[in-house]
Order: sequence, then structure tokens, then C-alpha cells
Amino acid sequence: MNITLFEMQYLKREERELEAKEAGIRKREEEVKRKEEALARAGVFLDIKNWPPFLPIIHLDIANEIPDYLHRMQYVAFATFLGVILCLLWNVISVSAASLKGRGIEILFLAMIYLVVGVPGAYFLWYRPLYRACRKDSAFRFGWFFIFYMLHRCFCIFAAVAPPIFYQGLSLPGILSALYVWSHNTLVGIFYFVGFGFFYAEALLSIWVIQRVYRFFRGTGKAAEAKSRAARGIAMAAES
Repeated sequence: MNITLFEMQYLKREERELEAKEAGIRKREEEVKRKEEALARAGVFLDIKNWPPFLPIIHLDIANEIPDYLHRMQYVAFATFLGVILCLLWNVISVSAASLKGRGIEILFLAMIYLVVGVPGAYFLWYRPLYRACRKDSAFRFGWFFIFYMLHRCFCIFAAVAPPIFYQGLSLPGILSALYVWSHNTLVGIFYFVGFGFFYAEALLSIWVIQRVYRFFRGTGKAAEAKSRAARGIAMAAES
């Protein structure tokens, strides 16, 4: 009976300690949440890495940080970011197949450069600027996005065509390179045609995104604000 009573007391003590720890954790979480909300109201956001969930490498919280009326545009823009990753990965696979069939190692080297440079470049040069522009309503960041997203769109169109400029255009799975490879090897040609489809779809989605962003940019007066800032900068430079 004494042992049972001792065990009950021990379990109750353990339960109280666990409850105290849980209360402390909840209190800290509430404090962190209040600080984040206060910073958000002040226009300061903490870019905590939270995506993808299994290996967080970037910050993404469209549902909570982006205004509701921009959700669709932002999600499609994010889809084009994921799309260019898919395009460049498939490009490496396609070019690897062509390289194994005797088309040279140079085209594979170029495909790897496109992947290694293109993915972080897409994130830092146009996706993150757009995300932050929508979150903070920044005309400057919109301007940055337009410059590099236009380059992204031009690259996708170029890749979908793949003119025979470097190594007969075989470092990219465009329509011209796909037709050329198809005439020599059907299986590799199929890989190239699939890659052409990916880049073609990416180019179309990119056109939709830049049209929507520009429409929002013009409709909210951000274009006039950007021009005004540019004019002030030129005037200050002239005075100095």
C-alpha cells in the first residue's frame, strides 16, 4: 500500500512538472507570436525558412502574409518558380541522354550550369522580390521583379525554340533541337519533346503572371510612384 501511494505521488509530481513545462512552452510561443505580429504591423517580417516542410530552405507563407486579392497571382508565380526547376532538371536528364549517345560532354556541362545558376537565380532575382513586393507593397521591388522576370520569360522562349547557336542547340530541349535529335535517335527525341512541352508551358504561365503583376502595378498607382522616384533620383544626380 505504501509503494502504491509513493508511486501515485511520484506520478502526480511528474504530471505537475509536465504541465508546468507545457505552460512555459505555450507562454514562449505566445510571446513569439505577439512579437511577430508587432513586427508585421510595423512593416518588418521575419523570413523564417519553412518550405518545403521536410527540408526548409526558403520562406513561404502566402496565406498569411500576402493580401487575399493577390493570392492567385502569387501562387501562380510560385508555380512558375517550381516550373523552372522542373524544366531545368528535365533538361539535365534529356541532355544526359543525348550526351550518352555521343553528342558530347559539353552540352551536359552547359545543362548543369543552367540548373546550378538558374534555380537560385530565379528565387533571389525575381520570385523573392515579387513576394516581398506584394507583402510590403513596394514599388522598387516590383521594378526589380519586372526586369528579371522578363529575362526569365525570354530564356523560357529561347529554350522552347533552342536555335542551333551553341552545339546545335542541344544543351536545351527546344522544338528545333528535338526535331534534330528525333531524326537520329527516337528515344532521346522523346525526352527532348517532353522538355519542349515543359518550357512551352512555363513560357505561357510566365506571360500570364507578368500581365497580372503589371495590371496590379498600374492599377494601384505603383507605376506613377516608380516614375516619380526615378525622376527625383535623376534630379538629385543632376544637382550633385
